[in-house]
Amino acid sequence: MGDTVAQKILKSHLVDGNYEVGKEIAIRIDNTLTQDATGTMAYLQFEALGIPKVKTELSVSFIDHNTLQSGFRNADDHRYLQSIAQKYGIKLSKPGNGICHQLFLERFAKPGKTLLGSDSHTPTAGGVGQLAIGAGGLDVAVAMGGGAFYLTTPKIVGVKLTGQLQPMVSAKDVILEVLRRIDVKGGVGNILEYCGPGVETLSVPERACITNMGTETGCTTSIFPSDNVTKEFFEAQGRGDQWSELKPDPDAQYDEIIEIDLAQVVPLAAAPHSPGNVVPISELEGQKVDQVCVGSCTNSSYKDLMAVAAILKGKKVHKDISFMVSPGSKQVLSMISDNGALSDILGAGARMLENACGPCIGMGGSPRSAGVSVRTFNRNFKGRSGTADANVYLVSPEVAAATALAGSFADPRKLDVKVEFKMPEHFKIDDGLILEPSADGSSVEIQRGPNIKKLPEFKAMPDTITAKALLKVEDNITTDHIMPAGAKILPLRSNIPAISEYVFEQVDPTFASRAKESGSGSVIGGENYGQGSSREHAALAPYYLGIKFVLVKSFARIHKANLVNFGILPLELENAADYDKIDQGDELEISGLHEALKQDDTRLVVKNKTKGMDMPAKLDVGPRFKEILLAGGKLNHTKMTAGGN
Repeated sequence: MGDTVAQKILKSHLVDGNYEVGKEIAIRIDNTLTQDATGTMAYLQFEALGIPKVKTELSVSFIDHNTLQSGFRNADDHRYLQSIAQKYGIKLSKPGNGICHQLFLERFAKPGKTLLGSDSHTPTAGGVGQLAIGAGGLDVAVAMGGGAFYLTTPKIVGVKLTGQLQPMVSAKDVILEVLRRIDVKGGVGNILEYCGPGVETLSVPERACITNMGTETGCTTSIFPSDNVTKEFFEAQGRGDQWSELKPDPDAQYDEIIEIDLAQVVPLAAAPHSPGNVVPISELEGQKVDQVCVGSCTNSSYKDLMAVAAILKGKKVHKDISFMVSPGSKQVLSMISDNGALSDILGAGARMLENACGPCIGMGGSPRSAGVSVRTFNRNFKGRSGTADANVYLVSPEVAAATALAGSFADPRKLDVKVEFKMPEHFKIDDGLILEPSADGSSVEIQRGPNIKKLPEFKAMPDTITAKALLKVEDNITTDHIMPAGAKILPLRSNIPAISEYVFEQVDPTFASRAKESGSGSVIGGENYGQGSSREHAALAPYYLGIKFVLVKSFARIHKANLVNFGILPLELENAADYDKIDQGDELEISGLHEALKQDDTRLVVKNKTKGMDMPAKLDVGPRFKEILLAGGKLNHTKMTAGGN
């Protein structure tokens, strides 16, 4: 039996374990990616490892999240990141150059390579056949130090595409269709690999849009083959020599098949407050909208903005619409400026924002109170926009442009406009904002601003934990709920004492103060706890506040790993009904941890001392994760094993 694209890369990079679905394996990491919201902490952790230079083939640090320089904090972090890159052998993309995922796709991604990124949308590079996985910053720091990345061998789900998209229907509608079918946790434990004759009808930007937002299904990653379409993209980017063909074997077998006829896909939208809450635009048509935003790492490519410009050309956006556009990179902005498309967008009434994440991460662009915002982004979690009571919808660039003109939800297929796009033979290449590291970084001095604080001390796991249930939450709690982003909080990413004050702020503003007062606490949750961003601060800041374990029905992959990395027990209830028997404020206790963590099948009893009842729970992680927990986190464990992973 032949191999799929994902299997070929995993097997060729295997350094530990046997390739068997459900079993733990370790893979070699070729490339790493960080961005400034997660990067400062990742590099503080890399420094703590004491390794003189990165050991990957390529590591790139991007500044694209904290670009709103209000006060000294972000600028200081940027200076720190630049000095770190110079010292340790890392390329650095300066602010204004663009969004990490768009830039990595344009300038660095390679078929057949592995990429580990401290951002959950790292799988964007899967659009060119790279196995790209999002992870916590500590996992990325260890990979930069030469350590392998451990994961549970995923199932490979083939998404078989046939047919061709109809005019004004786009790749965004394809991934929304996938989400409509499997929702925000249907991809957990899987890699989504796109195959079938419909693949060749999609350009690289379209493929990258799909792999980017595939993250919202909870999958390990998403990937397309590398074919002639990929080759043309590489040649146009001046990187033809870096292309290689990578396709599934003719007899490759997928664990499951999802079939999508592209010709049957219609314009869709993810309604508030989940990317999985997908409905046809036809059900929303005519409903009033207040704001439209085009951009984010999902839909800010040259192709996307050319489609928007074609729809807007010679027209004006509705008088009641606040319309914002964020190009994904300097390359995109420069090219639409040169060909006149930028003038069409500006002439229609757009506000042009910086080539950065911007409103997607809550950095400006918040809608009005109780406003309806239509965005080409990948997440619409409640409050993520910066406005707590806003209703955010996720759509394609074509739907966004049509809606901006109408002032209400509109179906772009009804416009009297023909959008024709052909990929350019040559993209405009200017890597002037990408800085090369020093040839000899030993003399480079690290620049630290006053907001950059030391990591907290990590202590070995005690044998007994007593921890009050400080908070009880529902299903699908996101890392935005746990550790919010936005212009006020993101600048504190390198200051754990300060940022910890905002843990669960949107859910319960008293949480941080109660946790500090308690000194030892736990969190109770439902299904898919920790979905969304890879931000490790959603584990690190709770650790700083004294959270000892999280007891839920099920976890999202990256957050579960982040909890382990920082010595917090990620426990799952054996009996989901026990969730209803726990109340906030109950005193909980777990004993015999040292012996239990040495067992292959770790079953624990959580004693509810308040209710006088026992609740069986499981620690569903591999033996290596248990060693990390016993050591008190991955930093401790890495040092104990002499720099290994």
